[in-house]
Formats: sequence, structure tokens, C-alpha cells
Amino acid sequence: MGSGKSHISKILSEKLNFRLIDLDKEISKRNKLTIPEIFAKKGEIYFRKLEREALEEILATEENLVLSLGGGTPAYYNNMEIINTNSKSIFLRASVGTLTERLSKQKEKRPLIANISDEDLPEFIAKHLFERNAFYGKAQFQVNTDSREPEEIVTEIIEKLYF
Repeated sequence: MGSGKSHISKILSEKLNFRLIDLDKEISKRNKLTIPEIFAKKGEIYFRKLEREALEEILATEENLVLSLGGGTPAYYNNMEIINTNSKSIFLRASVGTLTERLSKQKEKRPLIANISDEDLPEFIAKHLFERNAFYGKAQFQVNTDSREPEEIVTEIIEKLYF
């Protein structure tokens, strides 16, 4: 969350001329509810089931696309195994400081942090990163996003994927 997945995936898909699918947007479209609405009405477990179903379906049927995942996707079920078996995976790494700066500006759009005070946000982010790093670390490629321009990040991703 906050690493730049949505922004970077958009630029990457344009450069590669691949279709872009944002998994959260796809789930939202399929269910005619926003992600915050799904969380509020049905809960996170229900959302994670929808997420898994959409992930499996997209990876099984689509080719030559950029799939932007939610930050929690790799941490549930055996999603990383499915991702790595059916595609190339990239972890956009960002420091707690960078993530805190980015996320503090968009809390209302993010159900997992909407009710966390700015003061408690760095600790929340650090805890989530610690819990999820075991999953993120399974990505085939890692790219640091701290203090870097999106174009520079996309160039590095393309180099890692093709060279």
C-alpha cells in the first residue's frame, strides 16, 4: 500500500503496450461496490475470497498484461505461489518513511488505514511491512521506489523483465 503500484503499472503497461488490470478495480467492477464498501458490508475475509477468485481467473486467461495487485494480495492463501507460477512478479519496495508520507495524504481512500491517526501511521505501516515481507520477498524481482521518478522505476522493471 502506497508503494506506487497503480501509478507504476499504468506507465509500465503503456510502455509495453500491454493491457492493464488493477485487481482492486476489477473486483469493484465485478461486485458493483467500491473496495471500502465491500470491506464495510461483507468484511475482509469475503474480500480476500473475491480477490483470490479474480486473481486465479485473470492469471489463467489473460496474456501480455500488467496486473496491479493490492498490497495484501500476496499475503493470503498461496497467492504468491500462483502469481510466480503464472507470471513474473515485482515487489516495489519503499521505506516506512516514504510510505507514511504518501499514505497520510490518502487515508480516506484506504479502508485499512482510514481510522488510524497520523501519529500511529508509521507504526502501523512498519508492522504490516514486517508481517508481509515474507510474502513480498518471494517476488521474482524487487525494485526500490524511494526518491525515484516513476520513469526511472519503469525502466528498471523493463530491464529486469527482459534482460
